[in-house]
Amino acid sequence: MELLKHGHACVVLRDGERRLVIDPGGFTDPAAMDGADAVLITHEHADHFEPQRIRAALDSDPALEVWTNKSVAAQLEGLGERVRVVGHGDAVTIAGFDVHVYGELHAEIHPEIPRIANVGFLVGGQVFHPGDALTVPDEPVATLLVPMHAPWSRTADVIDYVRAVDADQAFAVHDGLLNDTGLGVVGGLLGERGPGTPTPFSRLAPGDTAEL
Repeated sequence: MELLKHGHACVVLRDGERRLVIDPGGFTDPAAMDGADAVLITHEHADHFEPQRIRAALDSDPALEVWTNKSVAAQLEGLGERVRVVGHGDAVTIAGFDVHVYGELHAEIHPEIPRIANVGFLVGGQVFHPGDALTVPDEPVATLLVPMHAPWSRTADVIDYVRAVDADQAFAVHDGLLNDTGLGVVGGLLGERGPGTPTPFSRLAPGDTAEL
């Protein structure tokens, strides 16, 4: 399987001719959707989900499907069975990939801001994209996609999250709000200049790939 990083929270997983796109939101080049067999969306925030972009993609490709939670699906009303709702504990096959679903809520931004639904996706028993939450799956994870920075996050909690999942390797996502200085500082704390984790951590720039 090949992991291709796009802007911010979006990644594409490719296995042969199969292509799975996760969270192609507003900070992501629309070209990330090219050739997609299915789209997974973790939650409704605009940096992960743009309804009009998804509707346009579905209009242009009659075979394309979207898999997501109830809140996102409600914003794609009228598209019938091409929008599939999943929740915590589900195990489904999407475009030939085995996908396990974990998590229910977005991380807390502030006690006075209501929390929204958020699901994470473990694809092929290998790659876990948690969306905007620090969800720990109850099965082994080979490659963890780490929400590197967000309005809701604290770097200490992200370090502890990497430790808790204990994956074989970790790559940064959710890094679109950091400039080069911030990327260096937070990346260092998650890597060799921090307190340490059992998991090697690195960052793919948009357009970079990794073989899994």
